[in-house]
Amino acid sequence: MELLSPAGNFESLKAAILGGCDAIYLGGKLFGARAFSNNFDNNELIEAIKYAHLYGVKVYVTVNTLIYENEVEKFMNYIDFLYKNNVDALIIQDIGMMDLIRKTYPLLELHASTQMHIHNLEGVKLIENLGLKRVVLARETPISLIEEIKKNTNIEIEVFVHGALCISYSGQCLFSSLIGNRSGNRGSCAGSCRQKYNLLVDGKKVNKDEYLLSCKDLCTIENIGKLIDIGVDSFKIEGRMKSPEYVYLVTKLYREAIDSYLQNKKFTVNLKELKTIFNREYTKGFIFNDSDIVNPFRPNHLGIEIGKVIKSQNNYIDILLTDDLNINDGIRFIDDDIGFTVTKMFKNKKRINHGTKGEIISIYYQNKVSKTKVVKTTDYLLNKKIATILKNKKTIDIEGFLDVYIGKPLKLSISDGQHKVVVFGDIIEKSITSPIDYERIEKQLNKLGNTIYKFNKLHIKGDTDIFISIKQLNVLKNTAIAALNEKRLYQYPYLKKEYFIELPNFNKEKNYNISLASIEQYEKLKYNKYQYIYLEKDIYNQINDERKVLKLSRVLQHHLPYYQKLLVGELGSLIYDDILADFSFNVTNSYSVAFLHSHNVKQVTLSYELTDTQIKNIIDAYHNRYHKHPNLELVVYGNLEAMISKYNINKKYNVSKSILLDRFKNKYPVIIKDNLMYIYDYKKRNYQDIEKYFELGINNLRYNFDVE
Repeated sequence: MELLSPAGNFESLKAAILGGCDAIYLGGKLFGARAFSNNFDNNELIEAIKYAHLYGVKVYVTVNTLIYENEVEKFMNYIDFLYKNNVDALIIQDIGMMDLIRKTYPLLELHASTQMHIHNLEGVKLIENLGLKRVVLARETPISLIEEIKKNTNIEIEVFVHGALCISYSGQCLFSSLIGNRSGNRGSCAGSCRQKYNLLVDGKKVNKDEYLLSCKDLCTIENIGKLIDIGVDSFKIEGRMKSPEYVYLVTKLYREAIDSYLQNKKFTVNLKELKTIFNREYTKGFIFNDSDIVNPFRPNHLGIEIGKVIKSQNNYIDILLTDDLNINDGIRFIDDDIGFTVTKMFKNKKRINHGTKGEIISIYYQNKVSKTKVVKTTDYLLNKKIATILKNKKTIDIEGFLDVYIGKPLKLSISDGQHKVVVFGDIIEKSITSPIDYERIEKQLNKLGNTIYKFNKLHIKGDTDIFISIKQLNVLKNTAIAALNEKRLYQYPYLKKEYFIELPNFNKEKNYNISLASIEQYEKLKYNKYQYIYLEKDIYNQINDERKVLKLSRVLQHHLPYYQKLLVGELGSLIYDDILADFSFNVTNSYSVAFLHSHNVKQVTLSYELTDTQIKNIIDAYHNRYHKHPNLELVVYGNLEAMISKYNINKKYNVSKSILLDRFKNKYPVIIKDNLMYIYDYKKRNYQDIEKYFELGINNLRYNFDVE
């Protein structure tokens, strides 16, 4: 089992290794879902992979964004670069690029990103059958289902255990894209869920706090044993935007918890340090059936409570401490939302550096504050302690055996417990005037300088009246270390093949499809010449029309048997025979279209995030590469789905119907279906010149009346 830590830069990578991770995931400057992290340029990637591999730590590179048609060549060149530089695996979202990579580089390990929205047994089995090594399950997947998946598949299962949560299913959020043209599927999410909203019911505000969609942080450390017991293969910590201190501490605490549980089924947890370093309050998440995942009070770091203001006057604030406070700690007055670093602290008008629980201390501050709760947001001593640790270098214990026999070559064997190397030096001569003693030899061999090794044992045997120069010892030692490095820096075999796929051909057509939400809508529109009428299950059986298509949810924990034509929205539903693919497959290139058509999908709806030029590029590339015509659908009208969430805000506020109001007074319809929350964009898509899409090669135009 593996502890997988994040690294947004080289300092965080080193911190994760010091903390005890088994593997690291990181992103380059291209195609990663954390575009605003520092990330690694190509030279840094090469160094990061070598550095981690020397420590026996694997490196997974995120290439988990959607890829546009004009980016495919650049994308594949980048993949080739990573492969040749010995990356252990790639984390991928785009289904077309997944298919292209696995066929082009059949020996390169691929992991299906949580952005791929895999959350059921059927989806995992599909990924397994495609030859991927691992699937990162949606964070909403409950432990009971994870256990079922583990029992019925042989693929590795990775789950998030700590860090920031998205309110929406990953890969299924278009909020930031639709509002601000910053796509979460392209790594540039603007964090729309962390903004202020009001909940309106019949035009009236029903909420008190305003961060209605801002999730608490996930923390499963107290339940890590349950995940170990069901056989989870990799425990993933979120945090490529976090500090090295955060990465180190979280990694260290989860390392200790995992190791302790494996040894004796018991462990203790210091949540105080975790909360001090960063927290938005904690939740066990949907993985442990904790539906209380939102903190509407504030979206950023809350710290830990350390006291309460009892008086504020004459530029001084008196605080009754409930926990320790030190000079250089960061504090925040909650009700006033004022924060700063403590630089002066007094007790009984005398300056102090440290205040303890139960004491009343005073802090100089020019403005008055209310009698509010005080939290510590930065612990100077904790950060100083971690910073000191991070200055150190993790070392690998090695055992050495040196043979020093007169008339024979100097011989050094070293082992790290897994690899062993043997090197030879010059013939040893008898000393005439100044023999070297074993203590001097040992001292010289122990000078390992900038290497990552240290001798935990060094055995020397042979003659005593010998002459060996210091230079000989250094050459021997350096040769042995270089040989051991070479063994630790393993190399994957490189194999490249031609991409190939078999596809059906479709005729060019001009069809109109429609998605309806009620019987009343159907009665008004049924006489129009639509090819397909998409209906959800609650009204599907009430309508007798040969054009009807059953629209399945894009969140399905289990799949029922269906034999009619279906509009499906997630990978697990590719098990069905007569299927059309909805927009939620995030199709942004011709390879994704081909992948779906090769899996019995009769019609593919393109992503909402495409421009007209990008649509044309997809169709032209499909024609040029496959010499066949795709059967594509484009949504040209309707309020687009901004997100789907397992969190039910209407249930939280005990209302049946609601509207989200943002700070710009835009109104987002909220609809609950099967206890899933759908939030729709406030504005309608309403393309006017729609005939041009038939000219581009689109076969089907669709009208959505989901919220009409």
